Amino acid sequence: MHRSFGFGSGRHAARLLLSVGALALLTSACSATPSPTPNLIVGKQQFVAKCGACHTLAHAGTAGTIGPDLDEAFRASIAEGAGRNTIRGVVEHQIAYPNPQGAMPANLTKGEASADIAAYVAQVAAAPGTDAGLLAEATKPTGPGVATTPLLKEGKEVFTGSSGCGSCHTLADAASSGTVGPDLNKRLRSDCELAASKSARGASLTDCIKTAVTKPYAFIPSGYTAGVMPPDFGEKLSGKQLAALVAYLERATEPSGKQ
Repeated sequence: MHRSFGFGSGRHAARLLLSVGALALLTSACSATPSPTPNLIVGKQQFVAKCGACHTLAHAGTAGTIGPDLDEAFRASIAEGAGRNTIRGVVEHQIAYPNPQGAMPANLTKGEASADIAAYVAQVAAAPGTDAGLLAEATKPTGPGVATTPLLKEGKEVFTGSSGCGSCHTLADAASSGTVGPDLNKRLRSDCELAASKSARGASLTDCIKTAVTKPYAFIPSGYTAGVMPPDFGEKLSGKQLAALVAYLERATEPSGKQ
């Protein structure tokens, strides 16, 4: 599954830029039925949860590198006069019709959720400053869950924040529902118990999780292939962040009776 991402780079990035121009011509040549007013708060939440692991977007605080930096992808077009509604249309189209040869999942979001994401990206892409008011609070965790210590709180913030782990993984405590990677509640501990996993990632749960984060293709769980999970979390995360994330995942995947 290691393929060029949905918005893409190289040739697909060029197609994205052409799409901006093409859509601008279409929207100027004909009138379209106005979309319902988007919910930017939901758009930001959905972007961070579903897209942030793979895309950089400064206002959202995400730093994914599998797909293009969305600030840079749209900067030139915006500077040349592309309207925010045009950018919104391009993003919504890319979500609905991802590159079939790319790594971006089909059906990542649909309907209003896609429209909300597109509207949020269009509003903030390449825009100066930071989100304010309710938008600034949109992606802060709503409750501690198992994160009751400073270490676990930091680990949960890493999981739900700019690392974007929830965009690919389901984890009940983090209220994430990603399906690109394994469901961590169901698979993390059981996969770490496999002999092949112990050989490749270490015998202890701590070592297994740490290796899964920093060297994701040392062992590939059944039903998945290499190429989607960013391989550079070991470089992006500080030692403290990595330790916190590992501790949080250990705690968050404990059987419910032990939490």
